[in-house]
This record gives sequence, C-alpha cells and structure tokens, in this order.
Amino acid sequence: MWLLLRVASLISVLGMTHGLFGKLAPESPEAHMNVSQMINYWGYPSEEYEVVTEDGYILGVYRIPYGKKNSENIGTRPVAFLQHGFLASATNWITNLPTNSLAFILADAGYDVWLGNSRGNTYSRRNLYYSPDSAEFWAFSFDEMAKYDLPATIDFIVEKTKQEKIHYVGHSQGTTIGFSAFSTNPTLADKIKRFYALAPVATLKYAESPLVELKHIPLFLLKLIFGNKNFLPHNFFDQFLGTEVCSRQFLDHLCSNALFIFCGFDRQNLNTSRFDIYLAHNPAGTSVQDILHWGQAAKSGIFQAFNWGSPYQNMLHYNQNTPPFYNVSDMTVPIAVWNGGNDILADPRDIGILLPQLRNLVYHKEILPYNHLDFIWGINAPQELYNEIVSMMAKD
Repeated sequence: MWLLLRVASLISVLGMTHGLFGKLAPESPEAHMNVSQMINYWGYPSEEYEVVTEDGYILGVYRIPYGKKNSENIGTRPVAFLQHGFLASATNWITNLPTNSLAFILADAGYDVWLGNSRGNTYSRRNLYYSPDSAEFWAFSFDEMAKYDLPATIDFIVEKTKQEKIHYVGHSQGTTIGFSAFSTNPTLADKIKRFYALAPVATLKYAESPLVELKHIPLFLLKLIFGNKNFLPHNFFDQFLGTEVCSRQFLDHLCSNALFIFCGFDRQNLNTSRFDIYLAHNPAGTSVQDILHWGQAAKSGIFQAFNWGSPYQNMLHYNQNTPPFYNVSDMTVPIAVWNGGNDILADPRDIGILLPQLRNLVYHKEILPYNHLDFIWGINAPQELYNEIVSMMAKD
C-alpha cells in the first residue's frame, strides 16, 4: 500500500509538473533492434561476445572497437568498459543520438568501447546449469553481479584486448557492483585505471524513490506479489497502477515502466522523440532477489550483502551468521564521481556519506538539476559530464 501511494503521488507530480504530454511519436526502428543492430544503425562497427561466469551464467558483452571519426587508425586503443544500472542493459549507453550517447562519443574519441550486461537482463538470460524458468536461475542479487559477472567480463576484456588496465564507467547499480567488487577483489581492482561513477549508489538511507517503500512491506507479501524468479514490472504496474492512476497516453507508459517509477523522470532534459526507444528497451529485467536486496538496503541504511533470511542460510553463504558489510574504504581504485542534486535514488545526502569513504577520490561534481537518468539520457550530458570523462581518460 505504501508503495502504491508513493507511486501514485509521483505520477501525480509528474502530471502537474510537465503538463499535457499528448500522444507518443511514431516508433523508431531502434525500438525493435538489439544492441548490435542499434550500434550498426548509426554506422559504427560492433562485435558480440558471450562471457561465461564461474557459476555458469552466460553474459552478452558488446564491443564498439572504433568510431566513425577514426576508423583508419586500427592500432591498439585504450579500453573503456561501460556497466549499466538497475533494471537496465547495455542499450542505455547507445539509446540517444550518437552525439549524446557516451558509448559513441568514446568510440569517436579513440577508445575501444565495451558494454556489459548483468545476469538476468534481456541479453544475459542463460545459464549452463539452470533454466530461466527455474527459481535457482534467479537466486542472485547485485552480490553475484559483483562476485562473478564483473570479474568474468573484465578478465575477458583484458585478455581479448591485451590491455593491462581499463577504464570503468558505471551508472547506478553499475557503481554498486563496482564498489562491491573493487573493495573485495584487489586483483580485479588492479586492472582498473580509473572508476568513473555516475549517480553512485551504496546506501539508500535518504533515498526518496518508491523503491525504498519496499522496506515497509513484509517479506512474505513481497514474495506473494512478485514471486521468487524474475521481476515483472510491466505486469505489476499495468494491473495495479496503469488503469487506476494514469489518464494521458504518455503517462500510461510511464505508469507501467518500473525504471521511470523508481528512478524519476526529467522531461526538460530528455529527448522525448526517442521515448519509444527508452520504453522498448527498459526495464531490461532483474531478479526479485535483487529487488529484495535493495529493499534490505533501504531498511538498514547500510551497504551490506544480501540477507538470506536466517543465521543458518547466511552461514552457508558467508560462513557467518549475518551478511558481511561492504567497506568502500577498502577500495584503492582512483575514482571520479558525478551525482545529481535532484536524484531521488542516489540522494545527495547518501553521496555525502559515501565521499569521505573513498580513499582515492580524484574528482567530484554535483550537477544540481540532474536526476538519476539524466546521466545516461540527459540532452546536455556531453556538456555536463561526458566531455569531462573523455578529457580525464586522455590524461590517463
């Protein structure tokens, strides 16, 4: 009930703030494309790989080996690896026009660009041992993304490119798994030149996203609503919210899209002509357990591994009765941070808790008008942060 009320309030605010949206524009061809097709659509080369994790998940990893502006230079290029956020996929980095999409901008700047996909999303929904129809397949959260997905992907890229160190760019949950992995796996951390953290999330103590309202709902009820496999936001929001809260066609789509519900929406800084592409590729999916882990984080206000529900289960997974804490201060990777002053998920007060723990913070910028999704889709993102990222990488 709390969640529904908060979502209803958010939709109401969106409606009052942004006025009449009207009908959506005709669909773009990219709404029906996969990652490689989207890359090729704009004249960029693409490569697709399958990376197998230690626990058997098969991850789709994509590469833009060079840009349109420097295709004649076929020598070794520095590597930039981009890791998407919560409920998202590699498409987040290529959804806007090439002049506004970080992956294309980096490729044109001379980088070998790689795009990761976390287990359970559209492009990483296979396992050597478990079917996606089984509960066992979906028994993961961002813990496993940090422990298995990130090391497997980065090791694959390092081996393939023969680069000793790579640049790591993470957004939202992409920063969360970076903090987790680089603070607990020094060998992996040593392969990162610099960590570029966009809208970083470690704690949700002050977040105002409807996601945090999950902390008020008993665990048995959450499992009754969502099950124990993949998170099905479209079904849930269509049934409980779409017909009750929304009246305008544009808002109908927002109401049934969990990504915008949980992360917020800034119409003034969004290319609304490409909204059909955003909706077609998002949310890309995750596990119910990942959602529960975020609910746990909101309730505790601390950065901690998933609580399996009993001391016995925790002992089986962690060899201790309670889930271990993630100590961000153990991470020595140089890190640059950009956060938004209007972010309902990565609240500036949580960023204030995070920054003093970063032992090797080399840069920080708060962009006051930004919300959570402006960092990947903001019209002015190149001017606000992408050009800075390119400059910093060049200095390295």
